[in-house]
Amino acid sequence: GSSFCMKTFRCLIFFLLAGIGSAPGEPPSSPEDRATLVIVTGIAGAPEYETIFAQRSTHWRRAGKTANAEVHSIGEGEPNEQSDKERLRSLLETETRQKEGPLWLVLNGHGTFDGKKGKFNLRGRDVSAEELAKWLEPCRRPLAVVNGFSASAPFIQALSKTNRVILSATRSGYEMNYSRFGGYFSESIDHPAADLDKDGQVSLLEAFLTATRNTEEFYSLDGRLASEHALLEDTGDQRGTEANWYQGVRAVKKPKDNAVPDGRRAHQFHLIQSEFERRMPKKLRKQRDTLELKLLELRDRKASLEESEYYEKLETILLELSELYATAEAFIAESPTQPKLPGE
Repeated sequence: GSSFCMKTFRCLIFFLLAGIGSAPGEPPSSPEDRATLVIVTGIAGAPEYETIFAQRSTHWRRAGKTANAEVHSIGEGEPNEQSDKERLRSLLETETRQKEGPLWLVLNGHGTFDGKKGKFNLRGRDVSAEELAKWLEPCRRPLAVVNGFSASAPFIQALSKTNRVILSATRSGYEMNYSRFGGYFSESIDHPAADLDKDGQVSLLEAFLTATRNTEEFYSLDGRLASEHALLEDTGDQRGTEANWYQGVRAVKKPKDNAVPDGRRAHQFHLIQSEFERRMPKKLRKQRDTLELKLLELRDRKASLEESEYYEKLETILLELSELYATAEAFIAESPTQPKLPGE
């Protein structure tokens, strides 16, 4: 009815407000929200790859600076007494003790696969997917791992868990040729063109879709058969999903067992937040994320519900989102710095 249309319209207005005024570079809404970005540059093997991998890491450092993240770089400059592998293990041991703020781990370089184990090539001893999984085991922070290298699919199986987004440049350990996906991803993470839903920020899902599209275009324009097919995994099922499952930012294909499709959590991961996102109180942001997931789950069930029941449930969620955004707008308007909720 007209009441539903007006309320839905209200909610859409608040969604639009959420994307207004992207001004990255300011501190996050609270210190515990600050991201940690660990950039690892692997061994190049040839001078041309050394330049390429260095450029990718430079892109990531730029994005980390814009996001006001705590940035750590491993694998660049002159080697020191501690190997790159040991530096990575030690750094992750420290970072996984922290409980707040997302942890981003980016691996730029080459990978190998012997039919059983996948490895990322470092100066000195390589690190295997199983070793990295062991080092990250204690992590309770939101975690994103970008495996932008050849033969990286085994890292999906090893690292996949709840509250994690794991990306691989390949869908198999046997896709061993030099991978371009990691380069396109490093360029997408802070590029306005990758903001597919136009909310003023680039999510992990959007960067994945943009980088995959650019990778596919490279092979097509060069007249080559694609030798890499990137995967995104964020449900903990260790399988991963290719970009051709999505229309816009929505998965239009479903797993055979009717499992939740990958990408929904990834679309809530932003290294560089919009101004509205950054200033939204953390408590409201968590509630918003939960409601957005409920909305997507409801859409999955639409065919099994009576039309009236579906729209009743839809209206309830949209009204909650509308009220949440109204509350956020009010707090931001009243507080030029970090807004606080009553009782916090």
